[in-house]
Amino acid sequence: MKKVLLFVFAALMVLSCVACGGENTPPAEDINAKSEGVMTWEEYNAAAIDASVVVEAYVQAKQGYWEKNGQGLCTIYAQDGVGGYFIYDMPVTKADYDKMVAGTKIKVTGKKAEWSGEVEIIDATYAILDGNYVAPAKDVTALLGTDDLAKSQNMFASFKGMTVEASKDADGNDVAFLYKWNGAGEEGDDLYFNVSVNGKTYTFCVESYLCGADTDVYKAVKALKIGDKIDLEGFLYWYNGVQPHITSVSAAK
Repeated sequence: MKKVLLFVFAALMVLSCVACGGENTPPAEDINAKSEGVMTWEEYNAAAIDASVVVEAYVQAKQGYWEKNGQGLCTIYAQDGVGGYFIYDMPVTKADYDKMVAGTKIKVTGKKAEWSGEVEIIDATYAILDGNYVAPAKDVTALLGTDDLAKSQNMFASFKGMTVEASKDADGNDVAFLYKWNGAGEEGDDLYFNVSVNGKTYTFCVESYLCGADTDVYKAVKALKIGDKIDLEGFLYWYNGVQPHITSVSAAK
């Protein structure tokens, strides 16, 4: 009888501990919640070019830190659970740049701008907030060639089952990639390469400020061959049409 009572007592203690643990578990973060005066992504998207904007989002990647006239600058790819933001040449300290790892929540005040189709935030100031979110890649393969693709601009995206198509180098030869858009570059410059799906060809880019010559993706693109079937991930950047900044390449599954 004593053994039975001890067993029951132990079971009740376990249930009590589980219940207490559940009460102390913090609620899941609402990644789309905004502070007072902060735009939702839909409001930001609807704002006119040159309008003042205030957004909160999570850093997904950042281009290299650099200085101009003694002021540190960086360009950030950011996102919430609805849409993406491209924050261009934002003044930062080196210490804060180092803090802005993937997932870091930031509040950004600036001006909405557009350059060759790319919607961005310029003249930005920032604050680092509590919170963390790293977005999964959104498969936009089926959206390529449609007007709906633009709604995902600047988001972290994936492209499945793409075929590497020929590019023309400076001598007119068929090659799998180019250094710079016209083939006039060299090791360390941006890489450009053509891929196709559903009968249409697109130009993708490895932006060297984001993924330099020492990164796996840079090396992977240099190893491509015309006709390779590949899957890709990267940020849905725009330049006179979609021109993603690619961060990973793998053989198509």
